[in-house]
Amino acid sequence: MSTDVKTPPAERQYQQPVPPNGIKLPIYMDNHATTPVDQRVLEEMLPYFMEKFGNAASRNHSFGWAAEEAVETARERVAKLIGATTKEVIFTSGGTESDNLAIKGIAEMYKEKGNHIITAVTEHRAVLDSCKRLEKYGYRVTYLPVQKDGLIDLEDLKRVIDDKTILVTIMAANNEIGVVQPVADIGKLCHERGVIFHTDATQAVAKMPIDVLKQNIDLASISAHKMYGPKGVGALYVRNENPRVRISAIIDGGGHERGMRSGTLNVPGIVGLGKACAIATEEMPKESCRLAGLRNRLKDRIMGQLDECYINGSMEHRLPGNLNISFAYVEGESLLMGINDVAVSSGSACTSARLEPSYVLKALGVEDHLAQSSIRFGVGRFNTEPEADFVADRVVETVLHLRELSPEYDAAKRASI
Repeated sequence: MSTDVKTPPAERQYQQPVPPNGIKLPIYMDNHATTPVDQRVLEEMLPYFMEKFGNAASRNHSFGWAAEEAVETARERVAKLIGATTKEVIFTSGGTESDNLAIKGIAEMYKEKGNHIITAVTEHRAVLDSCKRLEKYGYRVTYLPVQKDGLIDLEDLKRVIDDKTILVTIMAANNEIGVVQPVADIGKLCHERGVIFHTDATQAVAKMPIDVLKQNIDLASISAHKMYGPKGVGALYVRNENPRVRISAIIDGGGHERGMRSGTLNVPGIVGLGKACAIATEEMPKESCRLAGLRNRLKDRIMGQLDECYINGSMEHRLPGNLNISFAYVEGESLLMGINDVAVSSGSACTSARLEPSYVLKALGVEDHLAQSSIRFGVGRFNTEPEADFVADRVVETVLHLRELSPEYDAAKRASI
């Protein structure tokens, strides 16, 4: 009897592509969904899990003092990155909580002044669903459309602000298409009309300059895991003067974070967020240029070899590492399966389990068949030029193969002859 180990047929059928230049598979290019923790961030966090495990609210012994000192150092680092003061930084569990705290906190605090909130149709679900919730309690919400490039029209915003408007919430950079809104202009308009301006800056902070004073921002949401920090921690910037902004707490308890967000502080996570901000303060200008170069390399290599490909959103006003492309005559799910050695997404990580077309792309006027064939590439800190070339070639190879099987593509090519 033979003792040879037989490879099961199912395993023999699939041959994993051999990457060139020593590239390790799978390649991660979904850095808008989350980023790996930077080694430097991890190293700074580690002592606060064991040796320095104290509660930052325990002010009677050295363990608590060490934790509190670490939290305040992190607060300084967050504040420095966005041009704020330490009194204006509130630690939260992440971007979603920060959005909820900002929007619901303002709605509750300023309900005597008005009940009108303005946002955009392309906002993150944390903003849209918070606004939907407030509508159930009698608040009026205006959902601004966007133009084909993904930008709002400032004239539209001017027209819908009225004497009952208390809040405008427009994200700094979109999580799917990477489009950067004219934040400073939006904030200026809001201040001229006496309206508070909140921006979901989770995708923007550490990838592009954010200065809350120069950009007229009153509240800004931040998340650590979008900038090579840990998951489960974030911050909310709340302006302290000119104007002073006040928010009602949505979590009650021990009165932590000056009463705005009760709950024992996640000291290791906060330390990680602070270190991630410190790294960004030093390295962001150089890193942004490198990411834009990688993104453009990826774009040019794909677009140069394929027809019927369409970039979604403005290329001029865009995050440096973002690329969102629709591939006509290709099903998005089939494309993702075909490049399963590359981690990308067909939309927001928060909505990728849904089968319907991206609501962000539909808001741009992208037809359903193109919206369903879109891929979001998120180039990040640890990606390389060989990886960008490999990903582009894998995409091209897969799209060409899928189009060979598409009667619609064949018919379209014949019609164009």
